[in-house]
Amino acid sequence: MRLPGRRTATAAALLTGVLLLTGCGSGDGSAGDGGSAGAELSVSGAYMPQPVSDSMAAGFLTISNSGGEKAELVSVTSDVGEVTVHETVEGSMRAVESLAVPAGGELALSSGGNHLMFEKLTRKPLEGEKVAVKLHFAGLSPVDVEIPVKAATYTPASGQ
Repeated sequence: MRLPGRRTATAAALLTGVLLLTGCGSGDGSAGDGGSAGAELSVSGAYMPQPVSDSMAAGFLTISNSGGEKAELVSVTSDVGEVTVHETVEGSMRAVESLAVPAGGELALSSGGNHLMFEKLTRKPLEGEKVAVKLHFAGLSPVDVEIPVKAATYTPASGQ
């Protein structure tokens, strides 16, 4: 069995860096361990409706996992306030310790469903701005995402 050499490791690290930088520039993020057997994460459809409250806001996005192992979203951090992950069951929401991103599947955080809850805002995000968040996963590198702030009445097009 041939072990990867320094050149292969350097190329893999460079490719990972390029993918992460590309993701940050577009408002999306990605992370993984470089192998198809592990979790391979990407983020799409991120948005935050401009908050109507000075102290609370919600965030929505979809985390896709093209890898062969599930991932667990365990926390989210942001410089605009405290962030908790909420699940919605039968119309009732509650904070949870984690949410699974299934192997070969996705975790959709959407209006009326599971979502990010921003509390104790340090500033009120305004339409046109971007809010930086860091998604933390058990056993994986965090994923940086810039969430665009949309109009308070924004509804994404179907399919997002």
